[in-house]
Amino acid sequence: MLILAPMQGLTELLFRKAYHQCFPGALDLAISPFLSLTHGNLADAWKKIDDVLPADNQNSLPVIPQILGKEPVEFVELANRLFEVGYAEVNWNIGCPMRRVTAKHRGSGILPYPNEIRAILDQVVPHLKPRLSVKMRLGLNSHEEIFALVPVLNDYPLANVTIHPRTGRQQYSGQVDLDTFQQVYRRFQAPVIYNGDLCTTADYRRLSQRFPEVKDFMIGRGILYDPLLPLKIKGIIPEDDREQSLAAAHQFIESLLAAILARPVPDESKLHKVKEYWCLLCRSLPLTEQQARTVLHADTLSNTLQTLRSLL
Repeated sequence: MLILAPMQGLTELLFRKAYHQCFPGALDLAISPFLSLTHGNLADAWKKIDDVLPADNQNSLPVIPQILGKEPVEFVELANRLFEVGYAEVNWNIGCPMRRVTAKHRGSGILPYPNEIRAILDQVVPHLKPRLSVKMRLGLNSHEEIFALVPVLNDYPLANVTIHPRTGRQQYSGQVDLDTFQQVYRRFQAPVIYNGDLCTTADYRRLSQRFPEVKDFMIGRGILYDPLLPLKIKGIIPEDDREQSLAAAHQFIESLLAAILARPVPDESKLHKVKEYWCLLCRSLPLTEQQARTVLHADTLSNTLQTLRSLL
């Protein structure tokens, strides 16, 4: 199974819907960008519920809502509300590496504290209506931290555990630590999903050969660098069919642009969103860096769209 990773501001509903409509069957599932229980504020998390409301997610990728927080009572209430609107599973984010998150023992900031994780799960799991899965890293400060977390997580009936084999301190820099992943992934009782630096079909072959017991892979930025990557992995589009790949990439970019432009927000917000995606998607096109930058240098939404479409 190929799963779309949660990326704040990028893999939101408009992206998932545009992708699924262009390439049905390429991805099997998505994890939503997190709903944050910052300071235990359930109301703030619920304001972002539109991204995962089942009615809005029709004709889109199947999605599992992700929750970021460490407040057991509010976590249970939010998870059970999500169950009531139709979700049989929620995902707990204990992997986010953003410093403003980790400083509050949220995301990967909680990984050095296995007793704190156990205390939260003890209060959450018995009261949850949906299944619970976890997305995590090897640790916050050291990849050794995960070894103390395995026996904790194994005490609970988790649906699965997704591991990004970096530490929180690494953010997205440096190499993924495949050696530590290899040492630890078989120790989990729940199925393990691999996530991290899967950007080419060669990466997929290398990872699936090295970790044959891992059946599910999560793709993050790789799908923005090359929207056709899941289709190539599944053999839907041949890797060497450049003409078909380019036409499909154009189709997806146009669909995504249409979704952005249809949003009921000011042009300034649309401009920011177009450029945010373009910084990543331009890598899938045969453009020089100078050509790609002309889109970023355009000053208005109309000029940006005109420049972008002239390159397409």
